[in-house]
Amino acid sequence: MSEPDKAVAHNWAFKARFRRHAFGWRSQPAIQRVNQAVAEVKKVARKDPLLAADGAVAFIERISPALERVDSSSGAIGTAVNRALSELVPIIANAPADSNVRGAWLERLWAAQERDEIPYIESLGDHWGELCASSEMASTWADHILDVTRLALSPDPKLRGYFHGTSACLSALFRAERYEEIVELVAGERIIWPYKRWAVKALDAMGQKGQAIKYAESCRSPWASDADIDSLCEQILLSSGLVDEAYRRYGLRAHAGGTYLATFRAVARTYSHKEPSDILADLVDTTPGNEGKWFAAAKEAGLYDEALELARRAPCDPKTLTRAARDLAAERPVFAVEAGLLALRWLVEGYGYEITGADVWAAYSDTVKAAEKINAEDSVRARITQLAAQQPAGIVARILRPELGLVLKRALVDTVPVAVVG
Repeated sequence: MSEPDKAVAHNWAFKARFRRHAFGWRSQPAIQRVNQAVAEVKKVARKDPLLAADGAVAFIERISPALERVDSSSGAIGTAVNRALSELVPIIANAPADSNVRGAWLERLWAAQERDEIPYIESLGDHWGELCASSEMASTWADHILDVTRLALSPDPKLRGYFHGTSACLSALFRAERYEEIVELVAGERIIWPYKRWAVKALDAMGQKGQAIKYAESCRSPWASDADIDSLCEQILLSSGLVDEAYRRYGLRAHAGGTYLATFRAVARTYSHKEPSDILADLVDTTPGNEGKWFAAAKEAGLYDEALELARRAPCDPKTLTRAARDLAAERPVFAVEAGLLALRWLVEGYGYEITGADVWAAYSDTVKAAEKINAEDSVRARITQLAAQQPAGIVARILRPELGLVLKRALVDTVPVAVVG
């Protein structure tokens, strides 16, 4: 059976699931199906890369029509689709397809992008050169859409406008190593950063690394992504062997993650030659007033004393501190006790998201369990009593009053204002 016949004959499970308007407004079922489809293609890729690539193309063709009615306001479904594309593009790009088969795939993907109204697969254009797989095919595609792209990027307001293939053209030109044309195309002042970043990449590819960074810096504006500029400039410096300069100028900003811990991990992974304590200190300096939010990063790096000091300096999520007390009670009981006490301190002061009595009790019990490891139950309970007494009507005092008993009651008496009789 020939490869085209095999592709037609293969029974892809996702095809039945991804029909036009196949999903209602809820995004979670759609996200689950997207993930299943990607897993299905990847499984086939392990045995038959060519068939898998054809399946990936077929799935991408079906994404937008199937998801048209899904609520995309949270961004979750868009994130899932972008993640799917990032996994499927290499499967298509690396497939051992001849020029006829690959040309047919590209035509199908181009048509799908033209019909992409939401849009869900808009980012496909950024990978067009990669999808072409060869400089020859990339150059052919660039020539095919270059005139329209030139009009779309024209400085003349009567000529310029949106063209869905602009990114594809720039990506194809880059794959074809036609770097000077890229720089010339996006030279206008009104060109947006997603297009100008290709000029930065082109200058870098031509060996003009200093000029590339200068160009990128000149593009900063309220409408450009500072994070993307930082990341691109950092990559240029790293590729030049200028590791210390990359760290100093961009390293701490280029790896901002969804959490403080994720940011620390990313920076530490990129600059593994640096001491974790130095990286942590530098990151902490970038967020004055939020020192406590770096607690988890310090703990993961084994910087236990630093972690506690950070949590003392500024508010830290009580639940994070409680987990630390629970998880390290056996291995590092002294640290666990202090983390638990800090959790109770910040609970007393009103910090924490959607705090319940269960959270208070968890912080208390995990702290006491850690204290038992070092035979310090009485002193730790006394410290907890003092903390709870600071806010007699607070949730910590209310939840722990039965447990702390008369000791807490005596402490509360001392905090009640005494009326002065004249």
